[in-house]
Amino acid sequence: MTAGIAGPARAEPALPRGRGPLSRGVIRALTEPGRPAPDVGDVPGADPYGEDLQLALYVLYELHYRGFAGVPDDREWDPALMPLRRALEEHFLAALRGEVPAGRSGDAALGELLVEPTDHRGSVAHHLQHDGELWQIKEYAAMRSLYHLKEADPHAWVIPRLRGRAKAGMAAIEYDEFGAGRAEHVHARLFADLMTDLDLDTRYGHYLDAAPACALAVVNIMTLFGLHRALRGALVGHFACLEITSSPGSRRLAAAMRRTGAGAAAEHFYAEHVEADAVHEQVVRREVVGGLLADEPALEADVAFGADVTVHLENRLSDHLLASWRAGKSALR
Repeated sequence: MTAGIAGPARAEPALPRGRGPLSRGVIRALTEPGRPAPDVGDVPGADPYGEDLQLALYVLYELHYRGFAGVPDDREWDPALMPLRRALEEHFLAALRGEVPAGRSGDAALGELLVEPTDHRGSVAHHLQHDGELWQIKEYAAMRSLYHLKEADPHAWVIPRLRGRAKAGMAAIEYDEFGAGRAEHVHARLFADLMTDLDLDTRYGHYLDAAPACALAVVNIMTLFGLHRALRGALVGHFACLEITSSPGSRRLAAAMRRTGAGAAAEHFYAEHVEADAVHEQVVRREVVGGLLADEPALEADVAFGADVTVHLENRLSDHLLASWRAGKSALR
């Protein structure tokens, strides 16, 4: 993996290289005036978890964040791109609905997350804590940068779709994620400091070309849930899953940073999440999930779906990372 300390932060990342006909077609449509987007009829034949579809969806979603250098801002809601984006989303969602249990209660889905597993063979955090090498920690951070450099942003979309206890609880947690009014404490900034300790490039989106499809999928699902009001329950379930599982995982990763000498800022990022997310876990379960379901009990299955999908996609990423590292190979593309 090529690494280096970044120069001045660039607001808009460069477009990535395509990985197949869908992603190459999206990139051409964004850079060549008059070029049509790929035909929606090509989507059903694509692997819903594959490199091509996940990158195509990621590129279209990134237009809602910082966009790309050379791509006009008004392409964000270009009607010519919307049918393709919808087809990609539906194909991805259909695959998830076919693999994740349906009709579960919120208590069942979230309750499982509160129990610390006894078998750690599939845990990336456990591996890094006890056996991980510094190069593996760098790869993990490079992949996770696609999420952590926009950490709280996808979840902010749900705030105007909530009310009462759920809105207040969500806003309180997001306030902490955004640094409680202090720019230097914004969690995305803390992760950039971690990357600096690891001699990684801190520019937003820099490692997109290196990230495999399973890493893109865990970011794409947040945006998919966030952009659709109809999926607000799933986004709350996704957010609850992250907050409930964050504190024990962060404790292990803080120990991994300390054991490998990754640096003070690297250790601090995860130590901060141990404390903050232990509090957030209580707020998200009691106020955000509890408040939402008090107001809209019909969304309980969606909350469970969001949590279960998060575990499903995180497990796919973990399987890829651990299989690669145990074979002595890089997990990056």
